[in-house]
Amino acid sequence: MSWIREGELTIIERFCANIIKAGPMPKHVAFIMDGNRRYAQKCHVERQQGHSQGFDKLAQTLRWCLNLGIREVTVYAFSIENFKRSKEEVDGLMDLARQKFSRLLEEQESLKKHGVCIRVLGDLPLLPLDIQELIAQAVLATRNYNNDVSESLLDKCLYTNNSPDPDLLIRTSGEVRLSDFLLWQTSHSCLVFQSVLWPEYSFWNLCEAILRFQMNYNALQKARDSYMEERRRQQMERDQAYVTKKLQQEGFASHGDSRRRRTLLQKCTAMREERIQGFLQALEHKRADFFERLCTVSA
Repeated sequence: MSWIREGELTIIERFCANIIKAGPMPKHVAFIMDGNRRYAQKCHVERQQGHSQGFDKLAQTLRWCLNLGIREVTVYAFSIENFKRSKEEVDGLMDLARQKFSRLLEEQESLKKHGVCIRVLGDLPLLPLDIQELIAQAVLATRNYNNDVSESLLDKCLYTNNSPDPDLLIRTSGEVRLSDFLLWQTSHSCLVFQSVLWPEYSFWNLCEAILRFQMNYNALQKARDSYMEERRRQQMERDQAYVTKKLQQEGFASHGDSRRRRTLLQKCTAMREERIQGFLQALEHKRADFFERLCTVSA
């Protein structure tokens, strides 16, 4: 039996799910699963038991998301800061994660049919040196191509580049902070902080968070559209400034010949796109090589 798809919604849960799905639904939800240790303390059990309950709650939450039509979920599972905990707790977490994620990986092919995939995200300082050097070289190269570096390009350099930004981010346990989780990607997300401890998270807690998203949907969408329009406008201004400079170097007047201006603008855009695609392909090749070497070492 699948770790994710065990069990079904109750009649009441299905009824409420159908009502909620009548409104705008988040396509991508991010969770900061906080409160496992406090849950263990509250229930007077070992911390490891609290973490185990937390992993089980993740499986249950993924099932709820599938039933609600949410096809992408990103979770904050472990951070570098967590290594400061006791060796016993860290080792226990690693063993637990290995067991659960191994099971998920075994099921990944069948899960893809439901639009579920597994991705591990990391911090830039943890990237191998050759990838860091590639990015550094690309940044240095842009001294002659100032238009190449943009927020759009940075988006494409992230591990999350193939995913839409989260529509909704949920943090449990009452903590009101992001802990450096998806800071770039959640600038236009609905942030919901709930007091419930993660192992006690319920279907109704998830519904509450989605309702908050729906209440703020129009404002969030308007802000996101405005932001994207501003990015396009800034890129166009940079391109126009580049073309004006080229025209002046060629001896044209400040406005220059309109046909020549259009030609230069099209050429500028095409050449920038070619350079960016070349860089992104090289970056992807480095990443693939890194993960292949990592899998070889792990095996």
